[in-house]
Amino acid sequence: MPHVVFTDNIQRHVACPPSTVGGGTVREVLDEVFSTNERARGYVLDEHGAVRKHMIVFINGAMIRDRQSLSDPVLPDAEVYVMQALSGG
Repeated sequence: MPHVVFTDNIQRHVACPPSTVGGGTVREVLDEVFSTNERARGYVLDEHGAVRKHMIVFINGAMIRDRQSLSDPVLPDAEVYVMQALSGG
């Protein structure tokens, strides 16, 4: 089953411990993680369920392509990392 990790900078704002969950797409995996953590859902996803502008999700080191419907496939042994994107200069 996919392993989901939230970076320390997110952990400072909302508790979201690493977890191993089922799911074959980013949407399914995150829905499983957020099923018991609505506060984390609101921090990572917007009101339409898309990844917020300053958040980023990687699967095995590759950035997801579908930030809206989260349809990128997730293999059973995948590592999913959720982090805040840095901006500025």
